[in-house]
Amino acid sequence: MLIRNIAIIAHVDHGKTTLVDQMLRQAGVFRAGQQVMERVMDSNPLERERGITILAKNTAVFWGDVKINIVDTPGHADFGGEVERILRMVEGVLILVDAAEGPMPQTRFVTRKALELGLQPIVVINKIDRSDAEPLRVHDEVLELFMDLEAAPFQLDAPFLYATSRFGMAWTELPKVPPAEVAKETADLVPLFEAIVAHVPPPLALEGPFQMLVSTIDHSPYVGRIAIGRVERGTVRVGQTVALLPLGEPELLPEGTFHLKKVTKLHGFHGIERVDLEEASAGEIVALSGIEGVEIGQTLTDPETPERMRGIAVEEPTISVDFSVNNGPFAGRDGRFVTSRQIRERLFREVERNVALRVEETDAPDTFKVSGRGELHLGILMETMRREGYEFLVSRPRVITREDAEGERLEPYEELMIDVPEEYVGTVMEKLGPRRAEMLDMRNPGHHIVRMGFRIPSRGLFGYRSEFLTDTRGTGLIHHRFLEYGPWAGPLAGRSRGVMVSMIEGVAVGFALFNLQERGTLFIGPQESVFEGMVIGEHCRTGDLDVNPAKGKRLTNMRQSGTDDAVLLEPPRTITLELALEYIEDDELIEVTPHAVRLRKRALGMTERKKLARASRAMVD
Repeated sequence: MLIRNIAIIAHVDHGKTTLVDQMLRQAGVFRAGQQVMERVMDSNPLERERGITILAKNTAVFWGDVKINIVDTPGHADFGGEVERILRMVEGVLILVDAAEGPMPQTRFVTRKALELGLQPIVVINKIDRSDAEPLRVHDEVLELFMDLEAAPFQLDAPFLYATSRFGMAWTELPKVPPAEVAKETADLVPLFEAIVAHVPPPLALEGPFQMLVSTIDHSPYVGRIAIGRVERGTVRVGQTVALLPLGEPELLPEGTFHLKKVTKLHGFHGIERVDLEEASAGEIVALSGIEGVEIGQTLTDPETPERMRGIAVEEPTISVDFSVNNGPFAGRDGRFVTSRQIRERLFREVERNVALRVEETDAPDTFKVSGRGELHLGILMETMRREGYEFLVSRPRVITREDAEGERLEPYEELMIDVPEEYVGTVMEKLGPRRAEMLDMRNPGHHIVRMGFRIPSRGLFGYRSEFLTDTRGTGLIHHRFLEYGPWAGPLAGRSRGVMVSMIEGVAVGFALFNLQERGTLFIGPQESVFEGMVIGEHCRTGDLDVNPAKGKRLTNMRQSGTDDAVLLEPPRTITLELALEYIEDDELIEVTPHAVRLRKRALGMTERKKLARASRAMVD
C-alpha cells in the first residue's frame, strides 16, 4: 500500500480544522446525503465551544491508491507538547497561513519544530477570499520565516498553494477572478491532494523485527490503554507478543529489563473512525490495545531484539500553580470529587497523556504543584476537571525560574504579537513599559491596523489581557508564545486596582449592589450567594474595600421596603478561568466548582487579613 503521513499545523483560527473537514468530504469519507457537523475533528466539547484544537487527532483518507494519514494538531503554543510528539509520526507538514494575518507566533513555534525534524513542508495560504487578503505579501513573509529558521534547501523549495478552506477550493496559482465568483462545481482540493502525493516522501519501510515509538495514548473503559504511533520497522499482528521498553537513551536492552505484552487488538484509521486490522507494516499509523502501563515516548519492539528508540523531547513547563482542597464555607455544595485523594489521582492520571504537564506533591498533604506551558494549558485542565465534577482551589500562577552556569537567576520570556487600530498604539505601549516589554518590531500593513512585536517576561503578561481588551475597546488581537529564558527582570508592577471583598455570608441583594456599583465593577448579580472573604468586584481605586452586598433596605413605619425607585444594575463582569488566572494576586485564590468560578482571599476573615497586612508592612519596614 502506498502511504503518505502528514500533519496539518497552523495558528489558531487560520482554518485548519475546516480544511480537514473539506478533505474528508472530497475524499469520499462521508456517504452522499450524510449529515455531518462542522469541524468534525473537534470532537471534544471544549474544542467546539472555544473554536480551537486542543488535542491532536488522527484521520486518514484514500486518494486514488494512496492512503494519506492526516494528523490535526493544536495551533496554540500552550499545547506544544501535543505537537512535538505528533511530528515524530509524519514525513511532511501542511503549513496553513492566513492570507491577511500571515505567519503568527504559534505558526513560527510549530514550523520550527517541523523544520528541525527535517520534514517536507507544503505551504497553503488560506482565506484568500478575505477582503483584506494579501497573499503575495504573506508568501514573502513565509519565505522570510523559513530563512529565519534556517530551513534546508529542499524545505525552501516547498510548494505554495492558495486556498479558501470553507469553500473547499485550492489552486497552485492565484486565481484571476475572486474565489467567491468561481463555481463550486469547477473548483476543488485536487491540487492539494496532488501536492501531498507528489512532494511528501513515503515512510521508510524498514525490514527487520517490529519496532514502534508510542507518540500518543488513548483510553477505553473496555480495553484499557491504547498506544498510538507509527510502525518504524517490521510488522505487527493481532496476538503478537511485544516488549514494552522503559524510557531512556537509545540502546539494546538486556533481558529482564522490560515487560512482555500481548497485542489484543490492532486498529488503523479511515476517515474519523478506527478500523480493525489483522496486521500492519512499517510506515502505518496504528493503535494497539492490550499494552497496559504504556507511556508516551516508550518503545514497543520484538522481544528478540529489544532496541530502544530515541524518546520524545518536550520543552519544559514555564509556569506553575497550586491545586488544593476547597476549604471555604461553600465547600462540597457542588462537587462530587472534593478530597485530596481524588484530586491527586486525577492530576497524576492527566500526566500520563499530557506530556507537557508536571505534577508534584508539596509539604502540605492537600496541595499539589501543577506546572504547564501557559495559562491556557492549565486553564483547559481546570475546566475539564470542573466539568467532571471536581472541586478545588487554585493559586496565582508563578513563573518557573532557572539558574545559569554563573548562578544568575533566569526567568521565561515570551514573544508577544499585538494587532491594534492605530489610535490605540500609544495606550498599548504605555501599559507595556512598566511590564518590562522590549519592542522588537513594528509595522503597518495597511487597513489602519498596526502590528507590534515585543519581548516580555512571562510575569509581565499576568493580568494584561483583560487590561488590553479594555484599552482597545475589544478591537485588538494579542498572541504570545514562549521565546527563551533570560535574566531576571526585577520587580514588576502588579494589579493597579484593589477589589471589593464581602464581609459577611449571605445572599446579595439588588439594593446593596446598586450602591456598590458606583465604587467599581461587580463580579456578581443579585440573589447570588456570597461568603466572608469572597471577592465580589473590582474597586475603582488602589487598596481593597470590605463591603456588605447582602444589606437590604430598612423597613420603617413611614415607607415600605419596595416602594422606592427601580434599581438598575449594570451587567456583572463574567469571571472565566482564564480571566481569573490573570487577575488574582498572591493573597487570593480561585474557587473552582462544577457550577461556579469564584475569587476569594486566602484569609477569609477581615480581622485575619488586617493582621497579615500589618505583619507584611512590618517586614518591609
